[in-house]
Amino acid sequence: MADSPRFYAHSTKNADRSDWQPLAVHLNSVADQAAKFARTFGFEELARAAGLLHDLGKYTVEFQRRLVDGPRVDHATWGAKIASERYGLPGRFIAFGIAGHHAGLANGRDPGKRTAFDERLKARLPKLLPDFEQELTLPASAAELQPSGWRPAIARPFFQYSLLTRMLFSCVVDGDYLDTARFYGRKEDEPPPSLEELRTELDKHLARFTIKNPIDATRADILTHARERAREATGTFSLTVPTGGGKTLTSLAFALDHAIAHQLDRVIYVIPFTSIVEQNAAVFRKALGELGKLDGVIVEHHSAYTEPGELEHTSIAKLRIATENWDARIIVTTSVQFFESLYAARPSKCRKLHNIANSVVILDEAQALPLRLLRPCVAVLDELTLNYRTSIVLCTATQPALNAPQFDGGFTNVRELAPDPQRLFHTLARVRVEIAGLLDDEQLTQRMRDHDQVLCIVNNRRHAQALFESIKDEPGARHLTTMMHAKHRTRVLGEVRQRLKDRKTCRLVSTSLIEAGVDVDFPHVLRAEAGIDSIAQAAGRCNREGERSRDDSVVTVFSPANSDWQPPQELEALADRAREVWRKHGHDPLSLAAIEQYFGDVYWRKGHAELDEHNLLGYIEDDRDAFAFERMENDFRMIDNADMPIIVADDVESKGLVAELRKAKQCGDLPRKLQPYLVQVRPKVLMRLVATGAVQPVNKDVFGTQFMELIRLDLYDPNCGLKVDADNGPSIDSLIQ
Repeated sequence: MADSPRFYAHSTKNADRSDWQPLAVHLNSVADQAAKFARTFGFEELARAAGLLHDLGKYTVEFQRRLVDGPRVDHATWGAKIASERYGLPGRFIAFGIAGHHAGLANGRDPGKRTAFDERLKARLPKLLPDFEQELTLPASAAELQPSGWRPAIARPFFQYSLLTRMLFSCVVDGDYLDTARFYGRKEDEPPPSLEELRTELDKHLARFTIKNPIDATRADILTHARERAREATGTFSLTVPTGGGKTLTSLAFALDHAIAHQLDRVIYVIPFTSIVEQNAAVFRKALGELGKLDGVIVEHHSAYTEPGELEHTSIAKLRIATENWDARIIVTTSVQFFESLYAARPSKCRKLHNIANSVVILDEAQALPLRLLRPCVAVLDELTLNYRTSIVLCTATQPALNAPQFDGGFTNVRELAPDPQRLFHTLARVRVEIAGLLDDEQLTQRMRDHDQVLCIVNNRRHAQALFESIKDEPGARHLTTMMHAKHRTRVLGEVRQRLKDRKTCRLVSTSLIEAGVDVDFPHVLRAEAGIDSIAQAAGRCNREGERSRDDSVVTVFSPANSDWQPPQELEALADRAREVWRKHGHDPLSLAAIEQYFGDVYWRKGHAELDEHNLLGYIEDDRDAFAFERMENDFRMIDNADMPIIVADDVESKGLVAELRKAKQCGDLPRKLQPYLVQVRPKVLMRLVATGAVQPVNKDVFGTQFMELIRLDLYDPNCGLKVDADNGPSIDSLIQ
């Protein structure tokens, strides 16, 4: 009979250790998994070494006691020390991830919330027993860890190294999570249908479309032209098509064709707003037929749950943290999730990164990227195409001027997928834009009453709610807001589409959430002043199908007369730029020439400091030994005050899911299933709701404060969603009955 192992990675309640996981088994399993993940970008052996070393500190007497019920032991730093000492610069890349595979990537030198990496290496550690040398086959030197196909960027080498470190970290974190979950009994998911099978279903769906009018013919031409270019080499593409030109399905068809041609793994659809993720996902599910309903085909990643700081950094505890690894065929997510993950330091945020490699990323509404972080966004997209076998599709009706050399550090060799964008803008022009100047709320209300079917889009939620209150008793009055959860918004949009189709009265008040990816068709649209890109998006909700004449399809741009509704300073600056452009292009304010001038003014007039507000790209290169991962994560925030999610369980399905969560010991797929029932609020709003008992944590003993549920459902209104001030929350008195 073979001797029992001396060293274990994970334990159970069985004192005889017969079902404990041997440490060498765990390390080799994680190494194999990490190597498989990194193979797509050429760093298979370095990732394998990271997997072997990540729990090296468990080869200590103290950690083995910990498994029985001893005190907490640092088991991550030893692997980082060995990697740094034996493998030079490549070893340092993996050492950061090994040291941080539970708590997260730290700064190299300067302290943050996490102990600086260099200080970790100096810490006193339990004695490392030499048995690991016999149980593990480690690389003899850094020469065995060299990558294949790496392409250096002379202007930004340490930016490249920082992303590579995160990618390798992702491989180890995901491999560790998956092996630990398997050990603790989580079932393997069934493999999803192949991309080829999905394409077959999409082709069937597209074949059902018939050409009934000139717009249908133009959409078919765009689709054919894009698909014909799918076999071109991976890299950066643009799809410049006005709203209503069929960009969503065209981009999906191109992405599937391109992925299959180049043996890529998945399609990642990145959209600017949380509020429309569910709309795009629904379009894809419909297009993919029965396959679109299967697990592992389409994953919607709306919002991140709050990672609970109170949970211990242990192997079993990490299974309680809601985290996505984007292992589905099609991911529909937000630009916040996508870009913040690429600059993140926490394991739960970085776990997915290796699955961005070897994929097609469709960046919908590319013009919506925040100006203050534009250069870091462009840099990371460019690096993905350079070294991670990723193709980027910049998909928008208002293609921003992000190409080099006009935009410093911009894209090169961008290939257009649409046939003759100039002609398309002329062919698909379906609305007349009028500039109304100042309008107060009384005038706006009257204009909505004057039309049986009208959409009014304003720049903040308070204004939208005030306008809705003024017309709520009118026939067909509806309201859309991010204070509604996704299921609620979908239900309202379903009602709106049906009323429009049946030619019934429909008066909809919304914020800008309706402007991207939402397929509605109104004869009249009122739009508060904003940038030209926003006006063009609003125009895409007017006469979308071209069934009315251009003169009868009017987009009215107005300036709110009430100073309470003035837009944020950044949005006001974009509106000023739009006014300047329209002085020259007033005869055709949404022409391609007007749009190109607008984006040239917005981007090219700004210096590096305005397009990288924290000089992130600068300090990465200037302070080369620092590798300030925690600082980068804090500096790269697309939303300064990250909103906090609240679960609104207001139907049978959501109540059932919350009931399961109350009894669960691990997250499993419950966080994913609950995402359509989340409403995001400011941290101080959540604090006030918690203080009054209106919101409470679900299963706090297991999950901490990760999952917060609205208990006071009377605060959730069928017309307006969560009835709190989105910025300040409710008064305490209003919540006390």
